[in-house]
Amino acid sequence: MAGRITASEKQLQPDPRYGDRVLAKFINCVMLDGKKAVAQRVVYDALDRIQANLDKGKREGMPETAIDAFRLAIDNVKPNVEVRSKRVGGANYQVPMPVTQKRRQSLAFRWIITAVRSEKGKPMAACLAKELFDAANGDGKACTVREQTHRMAEANKAFSHFAW
Repeated sequence: MAGRITASEKQLQPDPRYGDRVLAKFINCVMLDGKKAVAQRVVYDALDRIQANLDKGKREGMPETAIDAFRLAIDNVKPNVEVRSKRVGGANYQVPMPVTQKRRQSLAFRWIITAVRSEKGKPMAACLAKELFDAANGDGKACTVREQTHRMAEANKAFSHFAW
């Protein structure tokens, strides 16, 4: 049955190390084939690497802890608008539309994980740490995808009156 409301948000338990629900959701998105322990090990190892980076090089404007860097990275990757295809009078238009909060988070997760999985030859924890650290600084592959999405929405602003 389509559009059925699930209790997945209520059932989501906070992650064991940091007690953060967003991080628990991210671990679930990283997980493949139901191997949650492997996904937790990858994410926690990446956060440990980020913490070591933060301890090594104290810079102004950077967060103190790895979990704060993770939250900042997610916020930097979340898109505000996206383009959706809309058929009007036999023509398809790319219409810019605002993104709901839940979709913003899922898009940010997806873009980060896709960027990490596209890196071959290195351990996933190292790639994830690099991508999250770059995203916290405002660059990296996932931030590039966000900027391209915003650029596309800006270019198609003329069709925004079709968003109803």
